[in-house]
Amino acid sequence: MNDKIKLDIISDVVCPWCIVGYKRLEAAINELGLQDRVEIEWQPFELNPDMPREGEELRAHVLRKYGAQREDSDKARENITALGAEYGFTFDYFEGMDIVNTREAHLLLDFAHEQGLQHALKQRLFAAFFSERKDISDRAVLLAEAECVGLAPVEAALALDDDERLQRVVNLERQWQQQGISGVPTVIFNRSSAMTGAHPQSTYKEVLGELAGL
Repeated sequence: MNDKIKLDIISDVVCPWCIVGYKRLEAAINELGLQDRVEIEWQPFELNPDMPREGEELRAHVLRKYGAQREDSDKARENITALGAEYGFTFDYFEGMDIVNTREAHLLLDFAHEQGLQHALKQRLFAAFFSERKDISDRAVLLAEAECVGLAPVEAALALDDDERLQRVVNLERQWQQQGISGVPTVIFNRSSAMTGAHPQSTYKEVLGELAGL
């Protein structure tokens, strides 16, 4: 049997396509029975690294950044909500929803990786932001979600003020960008090949099957 398949998933927790892409990838892994052979590490990417702490109203943000008018925004929300529902993920878009800064979320995910709880925290943050209307730029929210998955809140709080950790996360983000990663989600297979975008389950299944020798 081949060795484990290493998957580096470069993503941001406020990227709806990142959770849709992951759910499709997860379904492909399960369909192939590769749960015990796949090792996932989430890598940091900030869609809006300069986002102020107060965030920005989501409709205003997509208009400013992408030129999307309200009708386009509504259609995009309906589409992504339906795609999430196919895999059991709930998107709860609402009027007044803000896009927020995710720097501290990535610091917490870095800490969670050291504790073996990164994957659990990543899923929790996706749900908190998209399904539960929580502000994941708020430290109190972040620390509550951290505790929810088993992280010690005091240690998690210290991680958010760790300058060395901050520099490591920033360097990781820069490293991926220097390797040509400009869109998320991007899945890197065994540090050798990459796929950007939320691909269909069948596409992930094909790639994973080849890597697993199935």
